[in-house]
Amino acid sequence: MANNKITTNSYFIKRLRDSGYVVDKVFNDYSKQDPRCWTVVVDPKVSSVMITLFNNHNYLGEDYFSINDGGQFFPENFKLKTSSIEVVIEYLVKFGINNKSETYRN
Repeated sequence: MANNKITTNSYFIKRLRDSGYVVDKVFNDYSKQDPRCWTVVVDPKVSSVMITLFNNHNYLGEDYFSINDGGQFFPENFKLKTSSIEVVIEYLVKFGINNKSETYRN
């Protein structure tokens, strides 16, 4: 089902929120010529990690995530190619991004 793919903005946000992360939609109206599809911010009040989905089917034939926080936690220009939200979460945990918001449902 297309709506249950990691590349779908609403699904990506829901899965991260279900895992306890605070996630806000930043932008999802890029032009057709722009390889960016959408951008979200994770943990906006603390680490403010920006995650942007790139769809380079016209150039490289792949989707990947650019994860940027200005080099605070993640290395600059960090790119992640995955089809699994669990892999995204593993990297957030690996680089110390907190997923225990006050609204986390135990």
